[in-house]
Amino acid sequence: MARTLRNNRAGLLLVGAGLLLILICALLLWPRLQKPIAPNTMRLTPVEFSELDGWGGSDLRAALSAFRRSCAALRLKPDQARLGGAGYAGSVRDWRAACAAAQSADSGEGDARAFFEHMFAPVRIESGDSAGLFTGYYEPEIRASRTRHGAYQTPVYGLPADLVVVDLGLFRKELGGEHITGHIVGHTFVPYATRAQIESKGLKSAPVLFYSNDPVAVFFLHIQGSGRVRFDDGSFARVVYAGQNGHPYTAIGRALIAQGAVDRAHMSMQAIGAWLRANAGQARKVMNSDASFVFFSEAPVGDPHLGANGAQGVALTPGASIAVDMRLHPLGVPFFIDAMAPNPDTNKPQRPLQR
Repeated sequence: MARTLRNNRAGLLLVGAGLLLILICALLLWPRLQKPIAPNTMRLTPVEFSELDGWGGSDLRAALSAFRRSCAALRLKPDQARLGGAGYAGSVRDWRAACAAAQSADSGEGDARAFFEHMFAPVRIESGDSAGLFTGYYEPEIRASRTRHGAYQTPVYGLPADLVVVDLGLFRKELGGEHITGHIVGHTFVPYATRAQIESKGLKSAPVLFYSNDPVAVFFLHIQGSGRVRFDDGSFARVVYAGQNGHPYTAIGRALIAQGAVDRAHMSMQAIGAWLRANAGQARKVMNSDASFVFFSEAPVGDPHLGANGAQGVALTPGASIAVDMRLHPLGVPFFIDAMAPNPDTNKPQRPLQR
């Protein structure tokens, strides 16, 4: 369950009560990195690997595999292409040497550490905020049917034909990277239907990929953005994120806490799911309080040991891929996280997560 945690280390952007650092290609210039990226928001300061708590004991092999997959996407881009985010990571040209070295690096634990320490230099993310958001992601599996029958009544939609995504940077340079989503009614661009509207009226402009037997499982599929499907004929498939209706995501856990349905101390994904299933009469209204609605496309399962494709277009690596705010950070840049993670046994304290 997503949560915000605080720590007493002043001046750091904290992720899950820990330290977040970026590993920057050594080719980049330190004076540039030391300047504030966004006023009162983020600043990058060089540090040494020896300063990273947990670095020496962290197994970096999965991180090396994840970086190689990112490099596969970078290789398709021209040298002059910028990596995006706040601009600290330079262009694709700056990453060619690291990507080439990653392909030839051995995959042993010591070899992976040697690769990162040779090709990268760490910088600490410092921020005016004393807390960061650290969330967990999993790939849910839902049961479904190609046809609507019996308990299989909840549709999972593909991308609507009338959904329009507008890149505001095409109209104003200062809005680069910002998008709005809606559709055209007459000659007017208007917001797209909310979750509540789609659930009550359906969506004729979108294909139905399949029907699930569990509306709560489909709701969590929307939150995760991808998942696996077990069909009633015994076949399997993946569903991956194809688009979204443009409305902001609202965490229903907060609403359940506010109305006293779930105690804050025991809030979790499992607690939300249990409440929704035990309170079927109220569940739809609570789920519809999240106006966001996700559309999917179907894909082969592929390598079952990897996750679905992420925003960079490459498969997510379990335990070694993270989501980032792309207004600040580019895709493919390695991070080191020193955080606390929930314990599977909820009666025990949190555990260190250093990777």
